[in-house]
Amino acid sequence: MEIATERLLLRRARPEDVDALHAILSNDRAMRYWSTPPHATRGETEAWLAAMIESPAEESEDFVVVRDGRVIGKAGAFRLPEIGYILHPDHWGLGLGREALGGFVAHVFRRPDVDHLVADVDPRNIGSLRMLAGLGFYEAGRAERTYHTHIGWCDSIYLRLDAPG
Repeated sequence: MEIATERLLLRRARPEDVDALHAILSNDRAMRYWSTPPHATRGETEAWLAAMIESPAEESEDFVVVRDGRVIGKAGAFRLPEIGYILHPDHWGLGLGREALGGFVAHVFRRPDVDHLVADVDPRNIGSLRMLAGLGFYEAGRAERTYHTHIGWCDSIYLRLDAPG
């Protein structure tokens, strides 16, 4: 399964994606608002990638993001309806996250069993909040001290996007 956008290709992950994903998942800037600390070892990324690959299709719609033949991130839902996405910081500020997630949203809403998507975003992650708002996500709730990560306690803004029609 592949999703093509103007500049990107979203495809299912493969074991050979481990080095490109480790470059992202071990990056302090990329992982600042992720729910886990940056990966300290390649083995952590191998386990993460194996879980992504082995995730059952009825529960998961998860893709690596490819630009010019190189994996630069991931976008999708490891467990529907909750989405997740991450790009290497070298690709921030170019609209690629929005493009990838927009392609994913259009794809996943073709499934008859998916009537909404949700996202859990740290309120300090202004770029992510703006991107999701631009895709039509709206605030559905807030909670304090929902995750304790490498940057301390984090709060959550819960966002929702309903399927069209």
